[in-house]
Amino acid sequence: MKFSQCISFYLTLLVSFISSVTCLKFEIEAKEEGYKNTCIRDFVTEGQMVVVNINSSGSVGDGQTLNFFIVDSLGNQYKDKKDFAGKTRVAFTAHSSAAFDVCFNNVVGHHGPDNLFREIELDIESGSAARDWNAIQAAEKLKPVELELMRIEQLTNEITSELKYLQKREERMRDTNESTNERVQNFSTMVIVALVGLGAWNVYYLRNYFRSKHIL
Repeated sequence: MKFSQCISFYLTLLVSFISSVTCLKFEIEAKEEGYKNTCIRDFVTEGQMVVVNINSSGSVGDGQTLNFFIVDSLGNQYKDKKDFAGKTRVAFTAHSSAAFDVCFNNVVGHHGPDNLFREIELDIESGSAARDWNAIQAAEKLKPVELELMRIEQLTNEITSELKYLQKREERMRDTNESTNERVQNFSTMVIVALVGLGAWNVYYLRNYFRSKHIL
């Protein structure tokens, strides 16, 4: 094996290991409207590209109405599709660093048989894994090693961005902890002052009381 081929092999292995890809296969039973959605959650950073591939069994009009929507924890909705079957591909760019949910619900028809369900294959790719590298290689006429280096560069940039985001979160949490600690200290000082004042008032009151009764 040539040196360039070795580099290409190990770079491909590294990118395949680190890239963010989520593949799931599950079943959704058809039920009446109003039941809880089935949701799959993932996390992306701001500006990151996400590709969601969905493959459903069955067909439209088989007594089931399969719906899905994609929404993040901040309320941004990226897709909402009703009554679908087969393959569906959704690509979007995250508006902010947040968790997002791919939610499904399967509604049974009024005259449909019981025990209906749909099989779902869900593939979520984000970041460098979501890009069409074959198209990039063909458009820019890159060698395999050059392509892998480009993938590694983008992956490194994504990791750096995530580390910066985590650093900001840590700083924000530290500021929150320091603020909470300062408030607790101030509250403790107020409690001590109140207790000392109450104790002094009790001593003063009891001394006057005993004097008025000629006990002291």
